[in-house]
Amino acid sequence: LDYVDLAPAYERFPRFPMISVSRSQSTGLANANWLTTIHHGLPIELYKPVFEPSPGEPYLAFLGRMSRDKRPDRAIEIALRSGLKLKLAAKIGDDDRAYFREMIEPLVDGDRVDYVGEIEEDKKAEFLGKAAGLVFPIDWPEPFGLAVIEAMACGTPVIAWNSGAMPEIVDQGATGFIVDSMEGAVASVPGMLRLDRRKVRAVFERRFSAERMTRDYVSAYARLIGA
Repeated sequence: LDYVDLAPAYERFPRFPMISVSRSQSTGLANANWLTTIHHGLPIELYKPVFEPSPGEPYLAFLGRMSRDKRPDRAIEIALRSGLKLKLAAKIGDDDRAYFREMIEPLVDGDRVDYVGEIEEDKKAEFLGKAAGLVFPIDWPEPFGLAVIEAMACGTPVIAWNSGAMPEIVDQGATGFIVDSMEGAVASVPGMLRLDRRKVRAVFERRFSAERMTRDYVSAYARLIGA
């Protein structure tokens, strides 16, 4: 359960066992009856990894909602200061249109910063796989962040802010970097570009496959029924 504002429901049913998608999520709702934590997983065959540099100019990818808490403005600054192109793939909800018009659209030039719109599921693998890296500069306690493991499934490393579940998902120096500041993010880009994309994919297969997730849920259910 991903919504902190459901806390009253947890208090009403204190004996109802819960499974969190991250330790960070369960910490935010300490009074809930947490059974265990099970990270999300994806089918291994869903995304085909890309291990070799893609032809053309390298780019950083941003994937998520076009909202203040996702901080696409940070993604733009990271790319510009690193001398890399940025491609923004994001849905603009009704509540976020003013933010996009005022804060993001003036920075989109179609060249160094390119807004490609909301990307379709069947295009996501190509978008992430061809990227030099994913930037995930959130400004809220994200319970998980599927885009991060989607990138890893493609072999694409990640730079993420130290917030929410990010330190649980990104293996520092192996699948990407966790940072606390803009300076740290920019400084991490060269190291991210040197990471072994095969190892990024291998970590995804080991830690974030649907098979692993299924095994964890079966084990949790067995505990509940006393098997």
